[in-house]
Amino acid sequence: MARIEVIGGGLAGSEAAWQIACRGEPVRLYEMRPGKNTPAHKTGYLAELVCSNSLGSEKESTGGGLLKLELERLNSLLLRAAKKTRVPAGNALAVDREKFPAEVTRQLEEHPLIEIKREEIREIPKNNITIIATGPLTSEPLIQELQKLTGQESLYFFDAAAPLVYRDSIDMNIAFFGSRYEEQGGDYINCPLTEEEYQDFYSALVKAEVVPLHGFEEQKLFAGCMPIENLAKKGYKTLAFGPLKPVGLRDREGKRPFAVVQLRRDNREGTLYNLVGFQTRLKWPEQKRVFRMIPGLENAELARYGVMHRNLYIDSPKTLKPTLQLNSRPEVFCAGQLIGVEGYLESALTGLWAGINALFLSRGESPLVAPREMALGSLIDYITTPSKNFQPINMNFGILPQPKKRIKKKQERREKQVNNAREALQAFLEKFGLMDDFV
Repeated sequence: MARIEVIGGGLAGSEAAWQIACRGEPVRLYEMRPGKNTPAHKTGYLAELVCSNSLGSEKESTGGGLLKLELERLNSLLLRAAKKTRVPAGNALAVDREKFPAEVTRQLEEHPLIEIKREEIREIPKNNITIIATGPLTSEPLIQELQKLTGQESLYFFDAAAPLVYRDSIDMNIAFFGSRYEEQGGDYINCPLTEEEYQDFYSALVKAEVVPLHGFEEQKLFAGCMPIENLAKKGYKTLAFGPLKPVGLRDREGKRPFAVVQLRRDNREGTLYNLVGFQTRLKWPEQKRVFRMIPGLENAELARYGVMHRNLYIDSPKTLKPTLQLNSRPEVFCAGQLIGVEGYLESALTGLWAGINALFLSRGESPLVAPREMALGSLIDYITTPSKNFQPINMNFGILPQPKKRIKKKQERREKQVNNAREALQAFLEKFGLMDDFV
């Protein structure tokens, strides 16, 4: 029997290989490290963590908690290793940075159905079921292969994502709907600033702390767009004549504001809005502090912080099926940061799903589409739904379906979403026999 092949030994690739093997099929896992390293990795361990050692909150009322619930029910290797190597971190699941990847590597190396090959893959295998999970630091030869499969215009090399704000945390007594030059209605939420408010915001923005660039990020970072804090430093009125220009807009009193911050709807349900033009390298606490100085956003909750860093990812809405198969080559699956998800657990869960679906395909069965009520289903639906401005996403309650009956209180609404996710997961596990197919 031909082995399923997984390219990339990060979080997504490691989880994919484990899911295939623990369900009884042989798998070959390729990882180019330590023979060929990346600018961010330090060891040859599989599933090495390159940023934080935290895997987020364990509370089910958070996106991270819901992801952990689904990972646990689907027999995740990475979650098991994380719990075994955890360090004290309050309500968060944090791990020992060296012991965690060492434990994952040991488990994969000891599994009799997993063959680990330490070599660089320069071409995507033909006619083999393959999972590509090479992450944001994919090597150049494989990037060229991906360009052939998806088209040059479908690959992004630097992620410039603006912050996402929960719609129900915006003060609509101050903000208002409207599009430029339209008398009423409109698709944008507008936060008007007086000149004094603009001065305070501008001063805080140009003085705020930013995340330093890594050497391998410096070359191309500003080629396509500029962080808002860098744009502001070009001159006091640069923002007021640029992304915050008030032209064509009138406030509630019919007056033209000195400046306007616009928020654009980000999902079908209208639960998430992004700050237009606010790609940024500000540190996360600084984003919360500075952006809450904008009138109408004083109590804003961020579903996603703005980021600018090297992050190779494909245009998933154009290239991927909801099963994580490539449209152009259905025997090829993609997972992890490569498909536009942010975060350790998000990468692991998509790798897990690619592994399960590759297994189904290898057995002559149709790959599965996860229900949208699940965190997994919502993540995949978001990244595969056509979008004019596709940007990577992490798990948040804004992408989950809203309860059919409107619930005003946020905590109650989230509890209902968690219950819906639990029920959908249980029904799905039972329907497709995913609870008892481990060997």
